[in-house]
Amino acid sequence: MQLVMKKLLFFLLVFASLSCSNSGTEPDPKDSGNTDPDPNTGTEIPGKGQAGIVGLSGIADWDNLPKTEKDRIKSWNSIFMHQSVGGDLEDGAEANGYKFEYFDLSSTPKGLSGNVFSASNGDPMGKMEEFRKNILAHKAVVNIAIFKFGYADINDNNIEVVKTAYKKMIDDLRTQVTGIRFVHITPPLIYITSKDDGNAAKMNVAQWMKDTFKDKDVIYELEEIESNNGACKLGNVLRICEENRSTVGCSSKNQGVDAPEGQGHLCEKAALRISKAFLMSIYNAGK
Repeated sequence: MQLVMKKLLFFLLVFASLSCSNSGTEPDPKDSGNTDPDPNTGTEIPGKGQAGIVGLSGIADWDNLPKTEKDRIKSWNSIFMHQSVGGDLEDGAEANGYKFEYFDLSSTPKGLSGNVFSASNGDPMGKMEEFRKNILAHKAVVNIAIFKFGYADINDNNIEVVKTAYKKMIDDLRTQVTGIRFVHITPPLIYITSKDDGNAAKMNVAQWMKDTFKDKDVIYELEEIESNNGACKLGNVLRICEENRSTVGCSSKNQGVDAPEGQGHLCEKAALRISKAFLMSIYNAGK
């Protein structure tokens, strides 16, 4: 009888041990691999994301992702506001199979969503205010917010004013919109052959963006990609490389052919390649 009791006790201890070892195996819904739908929007809730800089290597990183992982970005509500060069990025993304659908203040964004600023190029303050209004109008559904300066927005005279306003906009939105993630885009370069025309100022802001936000957000290093990691420059000032810019031999899909100097739209072929790192930036923000 005593032997039977000992065996019974042994089996009970083994069963209890197995039960304990199986506890806690359910995945945390906030883990980076979460694919559960948001009950409010029906779209996937993004994961924690991976902060950092996405540059030239982001092109190959995107190519190496399984399609099932790439397609996850279609189910996150991402708002992208921009002008001209941003249109080139949208065209390149669409050519890669990832189209940004139109949204505005009154139409709810779902999935990849984009719109062009009504504020003119050269009016960075107007663009930031417009971006703020759009994000707050859709704060209940937006997951990832993406702002892009135009190549005419930043110059030697407004660097510090732009930095201060941009930082305040991001800080305010981070406080007012629960769980929002940001993709920051370094300001696009122009093609220069005789003198700098604002690229040094854009480089200054790009470095500031990386220093300020790389530990908490994703930085899409457009300047690194446009200049082929600094291979193209005038003196010490970066410029967009010839093979990346819109020319007669390879024009922008919707922006036409650039002037010989002073513009920086993306050649359609280059936009197809360059936009892959942009898509990778969105993926990193929500994976």
